[in-house]
Amino acid sequence: MALTNSHDQPNLNRRQILSGASAAGLWQMAAALGNAQIVLPQARTHHTPKAKRFLMIFLTGGMSHIDTFDPKPELKRLHGKSYDGFNLRGTSQLPLLQSPYQFQQHGQSGIYVSDLFKCLPHVIDDLCIIRSLKTDIVEHFQATLAMHTGSSTVPMPSIGCWLSFALGTENPNLPGYIVFCENLPYAGAQVFDSSFLPPEFQGVRIVPGPEPIANLQSPSTESQPENISLKNLEQKFLDRLNEHHAIKRPEDPRLKGRMNNNQVARGLQKQAPEALDLNQETDQTLTRYGLKRGDQKSFSAQCLMARRLLERGVRCVEIIDTGASNNWDSHGNMADHRPKALRVDQSITALLKDIKARGLWDDTLIAICTEFGRTPWGDGANSPGRNHLASAFTCILAGGGVKGGMVHGTTDDIGAHVVNDLVHVHDYHATILHLMGLDHKKLTYRYAGRDFRLTDVAGNVVQPILA
Repeated sequence: MALTNSHDQPNLNRRQILSGASAAGLWQMAAALGNAQIVLPQARTHHTPKAKRFLMIFLTGGMSHIDTFDPKPELKRLHGKSYDGFNLRGTSQLPLLQSPYQFQQHGQSGIYVSDLFKCLPHVIDDLCIIRSLKTDIVEHFQATLAMHTGSSTVPMPSIGCWLSFALGTENPNLPGYIVFCENLPYAGAQVFDSSFLPPEFQGVRIVPGPEPIANLQSPSTESQPENISLKNLEQKFLDRLNEHHAIKRPEDPRLKGRMNNNQVARGLQKQAPEALDLNQETDQTLTRYGLKRGDQKSFSAQCLMARRLLERGVRCVEIIDTGASNNWDSHGNMADHRPKALRVDQSITALLKDIKARGLWDDTLIAICTEFGRTPWGDGANSPGRNHLASAFTCILAGGGVKGGMVHGTTDDIGAHVVNDLVHVHDYHATILHLMGLDHKKLTYRYAGRDFRLTDVAGNVVQPILA
């Protein structure tokens, strides 16, 4: 964020000004402090980008790869046989567990998808299924943190924050990074926090429901014209005062961040109510998403609002699937995956089709991901559920710059380990940044005496999946 300012600023103390301020004198004081203004960051890419906006759909809890996109017929033959398995309690002999779902090939690509999903197979030729993901720590908190920030131990800036920092927003009245999050996920708000990056790049959380953002609706100018006039006066005065204060402290990013956030908040009051208003959508659109008119809370509503924000210039939109009783963490019974898939299947498919129909597909990068996979063996001697698995899982990339209708990477016969084309979380992030025009090795921020980056000291772009 840069500041431009006029010369000859009066040497006024911020506390003294505030203590002597009155409504009648606000304009004079504001004028005396000059006309500095915030300049929004401009996009800085390292190479020509394939995509200019990013959509991330995070299925929290650990979606099972071997019950969704990575069929393992060998598990049916070996079902019930003991295996040297491992779980959060250590290593022990555990029975292998076949999938309760049936797999079938779909599309011209012939990619296998389980019958958990009825709608996604209709767009399978547009998706790149990466079956060879690997993360470092088999625990929700750390794995969720890693999938968002690249670090499984120390909280770092989220991928959305890095993109917002590097590329800014195309719409000055809306933030660069917006997160739909009904309930906080594992690791909490750290997964969309800016950490050491300037605070204006942190994700703005939208809580689905009647009040998605607190105090979003500004008072009516018709019902309270005097109050609105005074409020605008106070805001202008505060802006001038903050700018004068910041000019004297250029090394402190906190005030600049608050100033930018104030600007964004006013922009949100102008544009967010309209962007989040689904009553403007046709009945046909609502039906495609599985929505009833008036619904502002469901996962389907979040998907439709995400599309409206993307087409209004928000750089990065994330939907974190944290609805009530909707964690994909199926320790007890893999049958629990059925309602989880039902919740997201139609709306994700409608969102992907909508992005394509509106001409946004070629420059919108889409990631559908989870924090880790699930074990091929049961979570106990007689358990029909599965435990956490860090060594192999499936995620998806699609849209701008990604080959559609392809599978990348393979796991072993039971889906316990990657055997070909391993993709670490750092590689996944490096590929996303590359498609957005950024070199993950060059996108750095100096903090505490060293240069930090999203991919730490690792990561390679997954070249075979690039269109």
